[in-house]
Amino acid sequence: MKRLIIVVAVSLIAFAAFSQKQKAYENGYIIKVGDTAPDFPIMEAGGRTYKLSDLRGKVVMLQFTASWCSVCRKEMPFIESEIWLPGKIKDLALIGIDRGEPGEKVLKFRDDMKITYPLALDPGAEIFALYSLKESGVTRNVIIDRKGKIIFLTRLFERDEFDKMKEIIFSELAKK
Repeated sequence: MKRLIIVVAVSLIAFAAFSQKQKAYENGYIIKVGDTAPDFPIMEAGGRTYKLSDLRGKVVMLQFTASWCSVCRKEMPFIESEIWLPGKIKDLALIGIDRGEPGEKVLKFRDDMKITYPLALDPGAEIFALYSLKESGVTRNVIIDRKGKIIFLTRLFERDEFDKMKEIIFSELAKK
């Protein structure tokens, strides 16, 4: 009987610890500025594969997105024209990470949005979950310096914050 009580007590403690919510910072992020960006495999829609850590030496912008996200659709043309096109010749790696959609839908989304930066697949939102609480929403952007440290985070699309993000990206790109 004593053993049964101990087993039940240990099980309850383990269940309580497991079921606790993961600590979140501002806007549902579980990472913060100054952290090393969690590494993950990237599979672009269209087939190219590599790891985030393979991009060390470049400034990286991760844009978490989805075709059903109206705010993402609003932000993407600005990312294309104001960040990607001017930045790609200056060691900028920009990857849109599409949350939970199949490759063919992601490719159609890219074409519909008329963007040229790559979109990557995140079928079970597992990559998203490395950065944010899984139940948090998109659009969000993570800016990573050449050494792999997170230097800026955004959530949603607000012009002032977007301009600040651009300033940080191009300032970082100017460093060698």
